[in-house]
Formats: sequence, structure tokens, C-alpha cells
Amino acid sequence: MTVALVSVSQQSFAAESGQSSISGVVNLNTANVEELQLLPGVGEKRAAAIVEIRKMKGGFKAIEELADVKGVGDALIKRLRPHLTVSGKTTAKRL
Repeated sequence: MTVALVSVSQQSFAAESGQSSISGVVNLNTANVEELQLLPGVGEKRAAAIVEIRKMKGGFKAIEELADVKGVGDALIKRLRPHLTVSGKTTAKRL
């Protein structure tokens, strides 16, 4: 039980401090809501908004276009950039 609490605390700290809690990348053009939620700072509502904007735009050509999603600004894009792609496979896994 203590181990589980420590693990949750470490994940919360990583998310709050902007540290990455995933390895690999998420393809903004193919990821589903669950895969997008692997990204630190992206919950169910934001992930759904990303999918909706992607549908409206016909896909993302550049990571910077993520700023078109309400609530996504330059700071979040900068923090997520190492884990984002607009081509290739989604390879992200939670650590």
C-alpha cells in the first residue's frame, strides 16, 4: 500500500514540476483520446478537444498548430514538444 502511494506521489510531482512521465512520442494526427492523455497536462477534455480540432483542420501539419486548441498555449507546447510528432507511429508509454 505504501509503495502505491509513493508511486502516485511521484507521478503527481512529475506532472506538477513539468517533468516527463512518459517515454516515446504521441502522433497528434493518429492518437486517440486515451493515447493523448499519456501526455503530461492533457486530461480527457483537452484530449477530446485536440481530436476535435484535428478533425476540423484535416490534421496537424506542425506541432505549433496545437495552439489552436483552447487551453493549449506556448508553455504547454514547449513542455510537450519532446513527446509530440505529426508523422509516424505513436510510441508513448507511461513510465
